[in-house]
Amino acid sequence: MSPLSTGTGALSDQPGSQSALRLSNQQRIIRSLLDQGSLTQAELSRQTGLSTATVSNIVRALLVRGLVTTSPVTSSGRRAVAVSFAGTDALAVGIDFGRRHTRIVVASLAYELIAEESIETDLDQDARARLDAAATLLAHTLATAKRPRASVLGVGVGIPGSIDLRTGTAAESSILPEWDGVGEAAIAERLKLPVYLENDANLGALAEITWGPHTGSTDLVFVKIATGIGAGLILGGQPVRGSIGVTGELGHTPIHDHGLLCTCGNRGCLETVASTRIMLELLERSTPPAANTGDIVRNALAGDRPTRRVIEDAGLAVGRSLATIANVVNPEKFIIGGPLAGLGELLLTPIRSGFERYAIPVVAESTIILMSSLGDKAEALGAASLVLLRPESHSFVMGSISAFAFTS
Repeated sequence: MSPLSTGTGALSDQPGSQSALRLSNQQRIIRSLLDQGSLTQAELSRQTGLSTATVSNIVRALLVRGLVTTSPVTSSGRRAVAVSFAGTDALAVGIDFGRRHTRIVVASLAYELIAEESIETDLDQDARARLDAAATLLAHTLATAKRPRASVLGVGVGIPGSIDLRTGTAAESSILPEWDGVGEAAIAERLKLPVYLENDANLGALAEITWGPHTGSTDLVFVKIATGIGAGLILGGQPVRGSIGVTGELGHTPIHDHGLLCTCGNRGCLETVASTRIMLELLERSTPPAANTGDIVRNALAGDRPTRRVIEDAGLAVGRSLATIANVVNPEKFIIGGPLAGLGELLLTPIRSGFERYAIPVVAESTIILMSSLGDKAEALGAASLVLLRPESHSFVMGSISAFAFTS
């Protein structure tokens, strides 16, 4: 029996019947919306292979039954109608563990942000203490949002380090070394919920194609500039994780052969030039001083020349490293995220300059570099998407709407 049929016999689901065809087409549209969060009717037509008239009729039927919502948008300079799944009461949670913060988002299956909270973190906290704090924060967030814990389908978790696919645990990391060897099972035991673990830059990339304005993009790189510098790659519409899960270590690409010693053991890595840790060290004795990344952003926007010089040097180095990636895999766009996103063009301009200098001319001309529109929520939203995109979540949705019998 089709997962969208009522089980009452009102619709025939025999192969080749008109009812079965309608149900199949409706399922294709719903699955596309679950995968992408929101799509225009034209995009739904391209993704499902259905005619625009068929898509329009199905969307109209789903809209009457309250299973989708529509809103006017502008797509490629033209007026369009965006379609979003209306969701159920089920929830997905995303947790982003940074070096100095823990951020939680709670989202519906319709990609609606229900709640968000974050706390600052002591650098000397071990993984167990961080998980205890996250469990407490999650309980508080759900209580504040008045949502039952039983409605949570799962928790996506992001950390600033690679996940070893062979063991399913965090690989050696210089940012959060206390997490080395921690895996999904240990986190799930503390949170008492299903857990899916991933690198934070990979989650930033995932967020851009599920939550951001780049849902139609199939080739992009999300670059997180923070204490470390990581890259999440989406190529051919799929995340790139490599043979053992260690990908996107942009911060450990060489910039200067005889530069500073890096935490990875090499010299002159990008992180020794462009990470926020290095920026803060350089600006420690400047006036006004910079005690955190927020100070860097505020001082730069206020016109402080030493701060802007540090940002310019870092941006040029980042651009050079991005050119290396672009010359190899030729993505459509680079999205810059992390705590410095508020700098906007002050950071993007030197990044583009470094990129244009080292990229192949035709690649430099055709590659877009822009700032993430998701701000500091990108990684947590991507973590929630880990849950939203799980087959189990799709099955839950199909089951939850099985009482509806659709007709065009």
